[in-house]
Amino acid sequence: MPAPHPLLGPGLIAFFVVAQALRDVYLAHVFRSVDVFTTIFVAFTLMTFAFAGLALWRDRAGLRRLPAQWRFVIGMNVTTAAAWTSYFHGLKAIQPSLVNAIHSGMGPLTVVALGLMGARLAGGGERGRLENACYAGLALAIAFLWHVVLDGLSGRADFSYAQALRGLFLLLVSGVCITLSHLLAKRLNDLGLGADSVTSVRYILIALMAASVLAFTDRPTGLEGAGDWIALGLVVAPLIALPLYALQVGISLTPALTAQVLRALGPVIVFGFELADPLISWSNAALAGLLAYSFFALASGLVHGARQRKRRI
Repeated sequence: MPAPHPLLGPGLIAFFVVAQALRDVYLAHVFRSVDVFTTIFVAFTLMTFAFAGLALWRDRAGLRRLPAQWRFVIGMNVTTAAAWTSYFHGLKAIQPSLVNAIHSGMGPLTVVALGLMGARLAGGGERGRLENACYAGLALAIAFLWHVVLDGLSGRADFSYAQALRGLFLLLVSGVCITLSHLLAKRLNDLGLGADSVTSVRYILIALMAASVLAFTDRPTGLEGAGDWIALGLVVAPLIALPLYALQVGISLTPALTAQVLRALGPVIVFGFELADPLISWSNAALAGLLAYSFFALASGLVHGARQRKRRI
């Protein structure tokens, strides 16, 4: 089998960064007229069927082994549902670039907190002073972004303090829960289950939860006919699924330094795209916070990677 082109991995990660930016800017616009749970139901139902079909085709043995790991599967479903639901509601309250940065920044901070509490799920290993300083800087950058949001400095025209505070709380939930979801999925991978089988059952609960909300509440969907439902599904499901798949493949083909640089710049890319929204204007404070986030996210990732490589030598 020929070796992949050396630019394939970086290209896939770059695609992830750009597609994720487009996804968040698009969804922030969609949620002004379309119900969040309607969007969740359409997107994750389609993704569940698509990934289940892929697993049936490529990993039936993995599907047969899943019931034995039901505790991890349930935990992964609960945390995934909480993460995406909170993230989408956060997009209704706060502009996409800050949502992306705060949500993503909670990932490494959650792992550090779990490690301090002795949780085996977070892995082990001592951190040096430089790595701890990078995580402290990351926490300060996120705190500064909170200040930018709550003081109305983010450039969002329809600022509401109550809405902003609610959105920030939801992003804490989404960042912590998506990290736990990834750790549980990794545990399943470590137990020998492939990505296809794990992904096929990851979104079942969130799809059922959204279906229940729509079935038992009298909330307007924001969609007028079958054409609107089909159009929403054709756009939203690929916008969520394809970037995640590209990231998974891209990381396996890309040097750690290149991957870290591209991913750390993600919120800054979102910042550029969201300026096309008439409700969002340029904000020096927001850009400064995003650049600080990118710097410390990159630095902490690189220092952590260097420590891991040193331990293997």
